[in-house]
Amino acid sequence: MKPDQFVQALYDYGIHLNKTQQKQFADYFQILVEWNEKINLTTLTAEEDVYLKHFYDSLSVAFYYDFTGSLSVCDVGAGAGFPGIPLKICFPELKLTIVDSLKKRIHFLDYLVDQLNLQNVAVYHDRAEAFGRQKQFRESFDCVISRAVARMQVLSELCLPLTKRNGEFLAMKGSQGTVELNDARQAITTLGGIADTPHTFYLPEEKSIRSIITIHKQKETPKKYPRKPGIPNKEPLN
Repeated sequence: MKPDQFVQALYDYGIHLNKTQQKQFADYFQILVEWNEKINLTTLTAEEDVYLKHFYDSLSVAFYYDFTGSLSVCDVGAGAGFPGIPLKICFPELKLTIVDSLKKRIHFLDYLVDQLNLQNVAVYHDRAEAFGRQKQFRESFDCVISRAVARMQVLSELCLPLTKRNGEFLAMKGSQGTVELNDARQAITTLGGIADTPHTFYLPEEKSIRSIITIHKQKETPKKYPRKPGIPNKEPLN
């Protein structure tokens, strides 16, 4: 997907990028490629691949959820900034918090946020399990989002404790999204959530399957969750 095709594809979904935003995406691509030579951020470095499989893919969640307004959003396990930074570029009023466990990626994200001149973005070096137990962050976000981080049983334990009551946890998944959701339904209930019907679609051009899973936070998450770092992955909730 070329940059002009990217702009048109978003326009078709009602997301209109101005010249400043288009330049931010262009700069994002350049910074990503430059830093990728020093640290491993992505296997994709061709412009058309980055625009389709990172930028467009990150923004596909906005086709099914309204990010307009000053929502507080937490991106768990953002890696090279996906999907949080593309969403912040498109919806500048978002109050974005990014959490990632690798210090090298945090250095990249701090630099990226500065170079793109993004406001109201906080970047934290932490494990999601520990982050979700901190009083100032626990159940404080309107929306918690994660892309390609862990299975739904695990991811729900990392993200739902951060989601405020009546907020949403959005999981961006591939072709196994519905299967993962079915395996995680009891865990989601235990953690205070209820799942909507997933949105499943094909990524343009390559036609790979994507799923957006929306979990509504009905009630508070029990205080014992999330468990200690590493435990959710070793012993997923059933």
